[in-house]
Amino acid sequence: MGKEISVGLIGHLFMGKAHSLGYKDVAMFFPDMELKPRMKMLVGLGEESVRKAAEQYGWESHGTDYKALIARDDIDLVDIATGNDTHREMALAAAAAGKHIFCEKPMAMNVAECKDMIAAVEKAGVKHCIDFNYRCVPAVALARKMIDDGLIGKIYHWRGVYLQDWIMDPKFPLVWRLIKEKAGSGPHGDLNAHLIDLARFLVGEITEVVGMMETFIKKRPLLGEAVGGLSATAQEEMGDVTVDDATLFLARFANGAVGSFEATRFAGGRRNGNRFEINGSEGSIAFNLERMNELEYYSRNDPAYAQGFRTIIVGESAHPYMGAWWPPGHIIGWQHTFVHQVYNLCNSIGRNQMPSPNFYDGLKCQQVLEAVEVSVENREWVKVEQ
Repeated sequence: MGKEISVGLIGHLFMGKAHSLGYKDVAMFFPDMELKPRMKMLVGLGEESVRKAAEQYGWESHGTDYKALIARDDIDLVDIATGNDTHREMALAAAAAGKHIFCEKPMAMNVAECKDMIAAVEKAGVKHCIDFNYRCVPAVALARKMIDDGLIGKIYHWRGVYLQDWIMDPKFPLVWRLIKEKAGSGPHGDLNAHLIDLARFLVGEITEVVGMMETFIKKRPLLGEAVGGLSATAQEEMGDVTVDDATLFLARFANGAVGSFEATRFAGGRRNGNRFEINGSEGSIAFNLERMNELEYYSRNDPAYAQGFRTIIVGESAHPYMGAWWPPGHIIGWQHTFVHQVYNLCNSIGRNQMPSPNFYDGLKCQQVLEAVEVSVENREWVKVEQ
């Protein structure tokens, strides 16, 4: 079978399931990878729930104590797919045990926690990765190549929105994502974090921001039971919503470009509308996650009679990642971004290289997130910590 890397995953619900799919399928489609993941142990809350998940996802063992997972000698990589308020303590424990770390985004609750995590992995000398999985959408990776090849010239504008609507019902319960002590923030940290990373990946560093936030529904029923994914049942008693429902901000980039960002969970009809457009001196690129196998491209250098956006169907073997999948034009889905991320991660560790995106990218993202929060509080432009 070749060389393996033994994985322990903490978290068995929505993101745990997505990460599990990545580990389970990657070697089938990328048989040439440096290290093939072995799914050693799954940890989560609730013995019976974790047991069922481990059997369903294909893990060799399961448990409810993440410290026991980290202490195992036969675990090489610890994957943290839990709530935001747990990332720091789990990452510090994993680093102290000499384990490589794969962590969900946002990296932590604040910049200070991110810096603690970086200090820990640097001291331990382990590899680390953040799951900004949208970098691994083939159309997004193609956009990066086209930008690097100069096809849109000097970048002037970034325009990004991440629109969802799953909490618009005032009777939807107070899940952990709506509690600041557990989530850190609302769609700002959950959705704008993705936009910020994509903007850094495609355009460059963000230097200055000014923002606004709003919480439309101040109180919600307390949580009854989390059903999985983004579903839950409610109690009769009410509790306070302590995060934003929507956050918008403007930004300046180090290369002179300007940008706008919007993240909301109150965009009716938009289930997962992650979209961006980049305008440059020679052309433009536009992407919509809900049409993730397409990339729109406009070139000012086309003849006048052929001017306009064209749609590139990202399904050719010449496109990033696509050579591993199906014949041309046979599309892939959201879940495959996790396969690609696992592929990149295992190859980097196997080659003794730092994965990308990593904890340094997580910190850069968190610095922008916090600068926006300071801007909202002070009602002014704020420089991003560099």
